[in-house]
Amino acid sequence: MLSRLTRPQALTLCALPVVALLATAVFAPLPFSVAQPGMTANVLGANRGAQVITVKGADTRRTSGQLRMVTIEATGPDARLTLSDLAGDWFRTDRAVMPRDAVYPSGNTLKEIEQHNTAQMRQSQDAATSAALKYLDLSPDKVKVTLKLADVGGPSAGLLFTLGIIDKLHGDGHGGDLTGGRTVAGTGTIDEAGNVGAVGGVGLKTQAARRDGATVFLVPRAECADARGDLPKGLRLVPVTTLKSAVDSLRALETGKGSVPSC
Repeated sequence: MLSRLTRPQALTLCALPVVALLATAVFAPLPFSVAQPGMTANVLGANRGAQVITVKGADTRRTSGQLRMVTIEATGPDARLTLSDLAGDWFRTDRAVMPRDAVYPSGNTLKEIEQHNTAQMRQSQDAATSAALKYLDLSPDKVKVTLKLADVGGPSAGLLFTLGIIDKLHGDGHGGDLTGGRTVAGTGTIDEAGNVGAVGGVGLKTQAARRDGATVFLVPRAECADARGDLPKGLRLVPVTTLKSAVDSLRALETGKGSVPSC
């Protein structure tokens, strides 16, 4: 039959399956999510009308400056994104196309994912409180810390929660603020021993931080390279590995004495 067709007709006929496959690829849902810079919150202040950090059993300080935890926002786990939906986002610096499993690594339903993120946030808050009180040599039996941050899940605010508790209770240890009056942002998990862990999405988080006025960004050292890409102008990266290194760097920035590491 093909021998009876002209060459253009034969090529057209052969191209039809290819066109069909390409059309299917363009419009078929893909296992990706699109992330962008999200909200930030000053852990030293209030969020949605409620104080983020409250302390009972110890005197707290009046603070200046801000410690802003940062987030990213991503399309939902049930979003059906196609190649045509994603095409424009590949080339934007304020968007990131990520494998869905990297954004939602646990759970198959929205409810399961929310439960997982809530549990991670609760564990992060407990670790932050323990790390801060241990750093200050305070007993958890006498000092009670409550952390409240609405509509935020996951463990990535751990470091900023810890620093916020320390600033409210102790400041820089010499009557001043740990922030030095600056707007400091950052990200990183924390464990009870004060070790800081990587979290992901730092390139988008730096944009959210600078948008909301931060001039210093604390980043897990392992994520320096990611944070340097498309770094907003006017934002200084300070790598940290432990709670002590974060506090030491903030004190050095405040006093102008001592070295401050950089990425």
